[in-house]
Amino acid sequence: MTWGQQNTEQEAHHQLSYATDLGVNFIDTAEMYPVPPKAETKGFTDNYIGSWLRSQKRDNIVLASKVAGYSDKTWLRGKETRVNPEQIEQSVNDSLQRLQTDHLDLLQIHWPDRYLPLFGSGIYDPQKEREGDVSYEEQLRGLENVIEAGKVRHVGVSNETSYGVMRFIQAAEQSGLPRMASIQNVYSLLSRVQFDTDLAEVCAPRQCNVGLLAYSPLAGGALSGKYIKGGEDLPKARFNIFPGYMARYNASPARTAVGEYVEIALKYGMTPTQLALAWCHQRSCVTSTIIGATSTKQLKENISAFDMELPPECLADIEGVYRKYKDPTMG
Repeated sequence: MTWGQQNTEQEAHHQLSYATDLGVNFIDTAEMYPVPPKAETKGFTDNYIGSWLRSQKRDNIVLASKVAGYSDKTWLRGKETRVNPEQIEQSVNDSLQRLQTDHLDLLQIHWPDRYLPLFGSGIYDPQKEREGDVSYEEQLRGLENVIEAGKVRHVGVSNETSYGVMRFIQAAEQSGLPRMASIQNVYSLLSRVQFDTDLAEVCAPRQCNVGLLAYSPLAGGALSGKYIKGGEDLPKARFNIFPGYMARYNASPARTAVGEYVEIALKYGMTPTQLALAWCHQRSCVTSTIIGATSTKQLKENISAFDMELPPECLADIEGVYRKYKDPTMG
């Protein structure tokens, strides 16, 4: 999601080829990427993937994208964005054109159509609920339309709650509509309470059987430890280029927790990045871990983590830090 903002098209192609040569086959994008989202760069990430994808064997790639939820960002689709059948079709058609393909393997609702505090914005406030939410059934019918048209194969949610997952599953079962196959939510050493204590049960195979696609497993890069230890590349790092963006991951409570996770990584002879990604990969609730690197050097380090298995002693040390800080990004 940095391609088109922090990365050139050539860099994006190099990273894609490097990753797929090592066996990576899942590529996740969104109509609003790159981030931070703005009208001037909307769709650039898709364009870079599309110009690479046309030279690849399509069946070897699992391609996922996301349709934006409720937003006043009229530059996305020329109007207030909603998750209704008309806009789902428009979003998918535009994405397919940019990606230069005829189908998406997975289409996700990027965030809900209804009111929900998102991205660390605070607690739920009933006073902010809106009238006229698109119903769960109508959203699913819109998704069904693009599935039946052969443009999408599977559907999922993102930045969703247990309530939202259950309502979508209920609507699907009652009306014979497509079931949500996945949930792409933030999940890392710094942001795990919501999933571990609630969503994990809802999404478990014996319950709704919705696979977690863990995003931001490095907490926007904070868990790499680079904002603590510094380095020559730090001025180009995301939190410094975009002041205030994802600031919750670089605030004082989070930095303190990161410092202790860095010490654990050093104790067991790995980098902080490898520790964070290996931990995420080993979690039983995680179906796939979504990584995002700005440089090929970072990408190599990220991929190396998936060949590591953290020993029980290391996992116990991690739990010790977790018991002290829980989710410090919410502090």
